[in-house]
Amino acid sequence: MADEQQHKQLHLNAFLMGVGHHEAAWRHPRTRAQSVLDVRHFQALGQIAERGRLDSVFFADGLAVGPRIARNTLAVFEPITLLSAIAAVTERIGLIATASTTYNDPYTLARKFASLDHISGGRAGWNIVTSAGVDEAANYGLDVRPEHEKRYARASEFVDVAVKLWQSWESGSVLLDEDLGVFADPKKVHAIHHEGAHFRVRGPLNSPRSPQGRPLLVQAGSSEAGKEFAARFAEAVFTAQQSLEDGIDFYTDLKRRLPRYGRRAEGLKVLPGVVPFIGGTEAEARALESEFTELISPDYALRQLSTMLGIDLTEHALDAPLPPLPPIHAIEGNKSRYQLVKDLAEKDSLTVRELIGRLGGGRGHRTFAGTPEQLADELQLWFEAGAADGFNIMPPYLPGGLEDFVTEVVPLLQKRGIFREEYEGLTLRDHYRLEPVDGGSDGQEWQAAQ
Repeated sequence: MADEQQHKQLHLNAFLMGVGHHEAAWRHPRTRAQSVLDVRHFQALGQIAERGRLDSVFFADGLAVGPRIARNTLAVFEPITLLSAIAAVTERIGLIATASTTYNDPYTLARKFASLDHISGGRAGWNIVTSAGVDEAANYGLDVRPEHEKRYARASEFVDVAVKLWQSWESGSVLLDEDLGVFADPKKVHAIHHEGAHFRVRGPLNSPRSPQGRPLLVQAGSSEAGKEFAARFAEAVFTAQQSLEDGIDFYTDLKRRLPRYGRRAEGLKVLPGVVPFIGGTEAEARALESEFTELISPDYALRQLSTMLGIDLTEHALDAPLPPLPPIHAIEGNKSRYQLVKDLAEKDSLTVRELIGRLGGGRGHRTFAGTPEQLADELQLWFEAGAADGFNIMPPYLPGGLEDFVTEVVPLLQKRGIFREEYEGLTLRDHYRLEPVDGGSDGQEWQAAQ
């Protein structure tokens, strides 16, 4: 057991958003706002993350403009398309894209992710979301968003169908026999004949088995339905926890759910988010954080907070506390984020102005301001205390925030023996130390054939 702990390695994912996670990042002199429209900016970020030997980079996604059009930059590029461009200039870094099960079709999405896995040589991951926004529903012909439980019921069947489609080509099905003129063995390519409550799909997928067999499955919801969904499907979970105690509780709860689905604890990696402001001294780091906070546009922040809590706060006094909030069972949006924001405001008796300042960096994810050594200490503490298998690093500004983490924090974690110095494998599943899909060859024969 001690030997296993000695060799246990944490996992690091870079959650990239525009020119930084802080909502005012695009206004700060450390960033270049025009970069949100430049694919080379994102390619460079992928290369920085790869230089740091990070497991993966990740892009969130939304399917509506929302409240940010006047005061905040949009996520301009569709993530799978963008990650295909990053794949072309990198070799090892994992590539995780968000895609909705509410406003997509399983066949189309399964094909897109299989394509990304082929293009990248086995580095694709899918962050599965159910899309809670009202504006998103309106863009897909709905007057109201589907109910929370119904979204998760559809999501479960959606993932089932996608997995069946990825498995519709057996390992070794591609022959590429030029002499006999045989591309693939038809006996190893199967229709899936799925018929369920939401989908009817014949199959097979019109893309051969990809290098990983299927992409890494990621999930980010922390509601009861979200945790149960993660226990059934997810291989990595991005979560927002504000304290070590909360982190341990979430980690323990999620891992305890796995046996009922025949899964082991090491088959799911829990990665809490952290927004790091790094400085030569703690005072410098806190001063840098304050610079960003001062650039927050209150009107935008109030609309953002209104969306999180499901009530209109746009006319609410900034220096007053939140009004009484509805119980969580009445919330049809993101339940876990609603509860986190509500608890944060109540625990510290925050005014609305103070609350939007706290949320400006990571929308509920933990913000940390300190030296590289202090941040490394904090990450190691959470890792060794059983609150995390790794971390979802959310740089408040880009590219500098990611560059600082890679050059100043990663070497400290490496010296402590808890993070890799070199990649040990080729695929994203290798990086996360997960077993090959179906115990097979992980689709490597397709790579070798190329």
